[in-house]
Amino acid sequence: MTVPAHGGAAHEVLYRPAAVVRDASVMAQFLRWLERERGLSFADTATLHAWSVRELEAFWQSVWDFFEVRAHAAPRAVLSGQAMPGVSWFEGAELNYAEHCLRHDPGSLAIFATSQTRGEIALTFGELAEQVRRARAGLRRLGVGPGDRVVAYLPNIPETVVAFLAAVSLGAIWASCAPEFGARAVLDRFGQLDPDILLVTGGYRFGDKPVDKTEDVAALRAGLPTVRHVIGVPYGEFDVEADVAWAEVAAPTEEPLTFTPVPFAHPLFVLFSSGTTGAPKPIVHGHGGILLEHLKTLGLHWDLRAGDRLLWFTTTAWRMWNTLVSTLLHGAAAVLIEGNPLYPDLDAQWRLADRTRASLLGLSPGFVTASRAAGLTPTATHDLSSVRQVGVAGSPLTAEGFVWIHDQFGDDVVLNVGSGGTDVCSAIVQGSPLHDVWLGEISGASLGVDAAAFDADGAAVVDELGELVIRRPMPSMPLGFWGDADGSRFREAYFDMYPGIWRHGDWVRFGPGGSCVIAGRSDATLNRGGVRLGTSEFYRVVEELPDVADSLVVHLEDADGGPGVLVLFVVPAPGAGNRPGESAVRSGWDHEQRVRRINAALRSALTPRHVPDHIAVVSAIPRTKTGKKLEVPVKRVMQGSDPVELAALSSLDDPHALEEFAAFARAHGLLPER
Repeated sequence: MTVPAHGGAAHEVLYRPAAVVRDASVMAQFLRWLERERGLSFADTATLHAWSVRELEAFWQSVWDFFEVRAHAAPRAVLSGQAMPGVSWFEGAELNYAEHCLRHDPGSLAIFATSQTRGEIALTFGELAEQVRRARAGLRRLGVGPGDRVVAYLPNIPETVVAFLAAVSLGAIWASCAPEFGARAVLDRFGQLDPDILLVTGGYRFGDKPVDKTEDVAALRAGLPTVRHVIGVPYGEFDVEADVAWAEVAAPTEEPLTFTPVPFAHPLFVLFSSGTTGAPKPIVHGHGGILLEHLKTLGLHWDLRAGDRLLWFTTTAWRMWNTLVSTLLHGAAAVLIEGNPLYPDLDAQWRLADRTRASLLGLSPGFVTASRAAGLTPTATHDLSSVRQVGVAGSPLTAEGFVWIHDQFGDDVVLNVGSGGTDVCSAIVQGSPLHDVWLGEISGASLGVDAAAFDADGAAVVDELGELVIRRPMPSMPLGFWGDADGSRFREAYFDMYPGIWRHGDWVRFGPGGSCVIAGRSDATLNRGGVRLGTSEFYRVVEELPDVADSLVVHLEDADGGPGVLVLFVVPAPGAGNRPGESAVRSGWDHEQRVRRINAALRSALTPRHVPDHIAVVSAIPRTKTGKKLEVPVKRVMQGSDPVELAALSSLDDPHALEEFAAFARAHGLLPER
């Protein structure tokens, strides 16, 4: 079953969550609260959303009040100014994000941590608060205070959460990178912040493989001259050189746990873009904006409640880690997965969801596709009755993936497919228990997010591909880029095309009912014969074919305005046979039959313009650490850029991962003349 993805798209509701699910949801409670406390009633999610973006101040004040935000100083106004990027939220308010994470039942579970390096760890809110109290006092003894940068080269373990909450409780600014990153990639990120404190560990295990990071730690120490103290966190079998031990930082103390009140717009953490098109952008997020956005998204859209458990694999380098920590805002527990999520087999995450009694289960589209292809039936082989919502993010989910999840879980579980990004540290479009689930499409724009598709002239379009934009401000938009004193880089990144309008960088199609399809990054969009095509449209078709395990498409434009060259790279499914590095039409990949099958599928499901000029077999599709395909770097390599340099910028483990694509371009005369 597929949904046409190009031109005249069909829109079909797959299912509506069961009435009992809708009525018991946090979103339904919010609607009843709005009627009781504000005298407002809404017929459906469309009218609720329209109010949330039309009456921004009333909506965000209602989020503040409904979730009982604690302020040490009251705001003078909800929103000051309307023209982005020069707006301010809740001016005058003073609060602290960490305080809202630790205000819950001390006996309730806060963290359940799994690891392939050591045993499991469970912490209640009371135990977590005690560890944060000690670590906060230890950091303060080291001189940490408001505005200092505390950076962590740590995996997804409880100590990382403790250090984060302790640092931000003091008003310090956090940033983290996962130890799977090499030293150069970390220095490209942390080096921009002039950090004061560096937390490190010497290694970890990935599945059954020990990974020694001591050389990378030494390179970080040498490359970050502003660091005053290096704190060594013991983890695994590798000793790490540090001048302060974690045990010393977290030593017993009589100092009480307090929270430094900071302005609403005080920096909370810095997230980094992937670095696929240049140096990673240091995106600064604030205490108040993240607090409100994560109260809204995790509460209203994800339906998290006190006592729930959220299981979503992430590393400390992905914004999903910051979102996972925000589970604590709702009195719910975060399940931390550290190591190889597919070890020892594909069923491991399903077993973990059963064992941890997950309420919300986060999955990647690739994991859904792999589970479906492997014939897994997780709800038949495991007790997943605790799951109320399945979240999917990271890249588009195929229509077949929608159907498979619904077949597994039925109408009593909400399928919430979302898309957003590091830039807003949340979802721009997503579902909720009150939204219909559309086949192959995201349910709609998030509450409080005035999202639309714009054409090149800045006009909103429906049922046509356009630039994903946000027309009115939202609190979790960045405070700016670190070190961008005049804001020029920030304005260029988001406001260059449509003044006063946020351009997100995705290519999207909204349907008349508000549902949408993300068609890929707009900087990777294919302009073929004057028609712009989204890369994800290719992948939805090609990767459902039994012979294809993965794919990536690149369009090399013609400088004279011709159609250019469209190249589709494919990784054959196991057993299909291939000789990587050669064109499929010349390799041993049963070329004629399979190329005809791919071309016929693209021509039928999409348009004749989607049929590639070349189909090439490669050994692997390069991806970022968070699983996104490196479309732009591959294109740049095929245009003559240094593949090793681009691999380093993109934080690839294998510095030669892009050379296969450069070799193809050379072999087929596609590299530009020098």
